[in-house]
Amino acid sequence: MKIEHIAIWTLHLEEMKTFYETYFSAKAGKQYHNPNKQFRSYFLSFDEGPRMELMHRPGMSQNSGSTDLTGITHLAFSGGSRAAVDQLTEKLRREGYVVAGEPRVTGDGYYESVILDPDGNHIEITE
Repeated sequence: MKIEHIAIWTLHLEEMKTFYETYFSAKAGKQYHNPNKQFRSYFLSFDEGPRMELMHRPGMSQNSGSTDLTGITHLAFSGGSRAAVDQLTEKLRREGYVVAGEPRVTGDGYYESVILDPDGNHIEITE
């Protein structure tokens, strides 16, 4: 078995698509639109691993952003090196994104930082 894709509801469909394309080299497919359900989505592909589906429909509300709830708490992207973690973290900081966790070695041995995407999802950047 393998993970085929991970889906994320978003209030900011185009902004989220651009964020993952710009900073994580995602490639977006054509937007899917179901007018009956007022549903729109994009599938994003990466060089390796599962795809990501970004989904939107009117009337949604923002999640709390808490990491103390059940469910998916973060997504992790590997930059391949400590230097890549540091560089991308600083680029995101300069461009106004929240750095929720500075680059560091964690207790389980990862070198990582944590940033928030446009919807406040926790994104780990690992070596």
